[in-house]
Parts: sequence; structure tokens; C-alpha cells
Amino acid sequence: MQSSERALSYSKPAMFFHWATAVLIVVGLFAINVRGPKGSESRILWNSVHIWAGSLILGLSILRLFWKLWHGSPPELAHSPAQMFMARLVHLALYLLVFVQPLLGIAMVNTGGNAVTLAGIGWHVQWFSKDPLAHRFLHDAHFLIGNAAYWLIGLHAFAALAHHFVLQDPTLARMVRFSRDR
Repeated sequence: MQSSERALSYSKPAMFFHWATAVLIVVGLFAINVRGPKGSESRILWNSVHIWAGSLILGLSILRLFWKLWHGSPPELAHSPAQMFMARLVHLALYLLVFVQPLLGIAMVNTGGNAVTLAGIGWHVQWFSKDPLAHRFLHDAHFLIGNAAYWLIGLHAFAALAHHFVLQDPTLARMVRFSRDR
């Protein structure tokens, strides 16, 4: 890889945060879709996996944001103003998704009368007391945003593949190509 390509690539930590978050989103979405009927052991297990993935997504997203603020991002590639606007809009929506969705999940579980145990650190989070009305609202919001996430993630993946195969620019390569000096 030439030095100009390395300068345009994301750093190894940025790539780790991106791909680890992507894997955890897939795990969380898979878990919630295979969990089984209410009251079953399967549902308890897969709900736990879903909450575990969500809490890790939130933790990684916080670290990712600190990394981005501290280290920055490679310079943006030259694209049309419309493409730049769409890219920024989708990335903003993805950042909101990885912060808002886990926080909504925690609030939903709390208002259902339970604490959330954060993955890896064992902290029990109980920000809100039991509130059936708030629980229903938060459940519906979490569900709606979760369904919108499929479209948003699909759009993001489609755009990355279109940049790679149709436009043949280095957009996708910047997030998968490892540089030696970073």
C-alpha cells in the first residue's frame, strides 16, 4: 500500500470499533429474532444475549467516539455534494442508533421493573422505576428504531459496495485495508 493510501485509511482501532460494533449489532438482531415464546428458557437466554450485545455496543460506541475525537478520521474523499450530504446523514443516523438504541433498551428494561447488568463489568443499571406506561412507549420506540436499523444498515452496506464495485473508489477499502504504520 502506498503512503497516500495509508493516509486515507482508517486506523486499526477505528476499524476494530467499526467491525466489532457491526458484529455485535448482528448478534443482537439475531438474538431478538430467535428468542422463542414468552416464559421459555430460550427467550430468557436470547434476551440476555440481546442485552449483552446492546450493552457492549454502547460501551464500544463510547470508546469509539473518544477515539474519533482524540485521533480524528482520515480526510473525506472527494464526492459530489449530494453524496457527501447522504454519507454524513447516514453516518449521523448510525451514530445515533448505536447510542440511542441501547439507552432506550436500558430505559425499557428499567421501566419494566428490572435492572440491566452491563456486559463485562457487572454493573446493575437502574435509572428508572417501574412504570407500565413508559415501558410500553419505550418498548414501541425501541422496536420501531430496531426495525428502522435494518434499512439503515442495509443502506450503509449497499453504499459501501456501490462505492467499491460501481464507482470503484477507495471508500470501502479505507475500512478494511490495514496500514502498517497505524
